Amino acid sequence: MSKIGFIGLGIMGAPMAGHLQAAGHALFVHTVGPVPNALTAGGAVTCGSGKEVAEQAEIVFIMVPDTPDVEKVLFSAGGVAEGLSAGKIVVDMSSISPVATKDFARRVNELGCDYLDAPVSGGEVGAKAASLTIMVGGPEKAFATVKPLFELMGKNITLVGGNGDGQTTKVANQIIVALTIEAVGEALLLAAKAGADPAKVRQALMGGFANSRILEVHGDRMVKRTFDPGFRIELHQKDLNLALATARSLGVSLPNTATAQELFNACAANGGKAWDHSGMVRALEMLANFEIGQKV
Repeated sequence: MSKIGFIGLGIMGAPMAGHLQAAGHALFVHTVGPVPNALTAGGAVTCGSGKEVAEQAEIVFIMVPDTPDVEKVLFSAGGVAEGLSAGKIVVDMSSISPVATKDFARRVNELGCDYLDAPVSGGEVGAKAASLTIMVGGPEKAFATVKPLFELMGKNITLVGGNGDGQTTKVANQIIVALTIEAVGEALLLAAKAGADPAKVRQALMGGFANSRILEVHGDRMVKRTFDPGFRIELHQKDLNLALATARSLGVSLPNTATAQELFNACAANGGKAWDHSGMVRALEMLANFEIGQKV
């Protein structure tokens, strides 16, 4: 049994921490708002700060929304860094800037501790089912130590490379997801406007080379008009901001990523920042003045 810290018990973090607890590990937790009853009932110790968590735990997991949140958790007054001692491991499972991640890792390394960036894909469903894809950057020895814990939360776990490479992989993942949502939305919108049944078009496409998990899951959401998260548009906007900022720093053009971001921006401007990211199709529908499922 390990002493594990977990900071950030939101939609994703709470079930992830629950899997660690269910495996018999001692949990020391800190979060904004109340700690979920299921964790406290299972024996999780609520700590008043990140510093307290780091003092008690051997491995500290972080799962918060954005780069400034991770920096605050780590390095603010009463943060994790103040409670670390040599030999401990910090694991950031948030989706944040690859550039900032390298700096955070360096600062934690200076305290004699290892750092892993380990963002995830799979959303709330994957977090609850312990089926997340986990993309890891950091030293092999630390990865080997933490991998049995990753296996309690996910299925596809890959050490990609050094610190920052996990976050870079997550950015790449979010580009592919956004552009595929856009493609599925365009295809089903065209089919519906042409008079075809979009549900049957989707079913037919799932048997061919155009099939994808996004066509299966998000295509169904588009047809059925179910845009509750899921994964909120505002979070995907944040991820594409990271992609575009990283691309600018590298001198790389990502024209279709920029287009997908503008479609998300249009959704947010129309009250949709909390829609599931499959709701991007609503921006396309506004441009077409036609809604999937509408009769021609």
